[in-house]
Amino acid sequence: MGVPDADGQGPPDGLPGLPPEWGRVVVPDDASALADEARQVRRELHRDPRRAPRPGPVRIGLPALALLVSVLVTLAGLAAVTWPRSNRSGAPTVLPRTTATPLAVGPLPALDLVGGDDTPVPLRSLLPAMIILVDACTCADQVGTAAAVAPPGVTVVTVTEGRSAGPATVPGVRPLGDPAGGLRSYLHLVAHPGTAAALLVDRRGTLVRLVPELGPATDYRDDLVRLGG
Repeated sequence: MGVPDADGQGPPDGLPGLPPEWGRVVVPDDASALADEARQVRRELHRDPRRAPRPGPVRIGLPALALLVSVLVTLAGLAAVTWPRSNRSGAPTVLPRTTATPLAVGPLPALDLVGGDDTPVPLRSLLPAMIILVDACTCADQVGTAAAVAPPGVTVVTVTEGRSAGPATVPGVRPLGDPAGGLRSYLHLVAHPGTAAALLVDRRGTLVRLVPELGPATDYRDDLVRLGG
């Protein structure tokens, strides 16, 4: 099938212009004669290790996922701590320790509590007073200590949430009931089992000290003495 080129060069039987090291190249008239060679070329292409792998979905390992979750939780905790919060007006601030001169915490709400005979008792009529919340703990020892160190003129009161004032377990201490739980609600105090909170209120109705957990008398004795002055 080959013919010489324009200059009369080239093999008389083959394709012109091909490198001589390729040898004699013959193109058959029927393309089906190259079927075996085509199959061989396809097999070699399938076995070629240099083929680029197909891109697949990106997978995150378990350690990387755990690290990502830890970072997100830490950032959420920092945001919750540093996020500005507005203070509720009128609510007293909890002071765990006293100072040399007690500072006013806030006004005592004008609540009517319930006495032992189910009669209403205005809380402000008992001032100055040390009010002990005993709905989570009777804490008879701590209440007795408070009654013993209270100066003359200062009323020691125990308050239980509910309509029942409870029995008078300590001499000189007046038990009262808080049917609506208004005192704890106003102070935003949560009752913790085994603990009793105390309020020190002067004769003007100012809450000068809030003791979240009633402990030894040395923690509040000075403030209690000032109430009677």
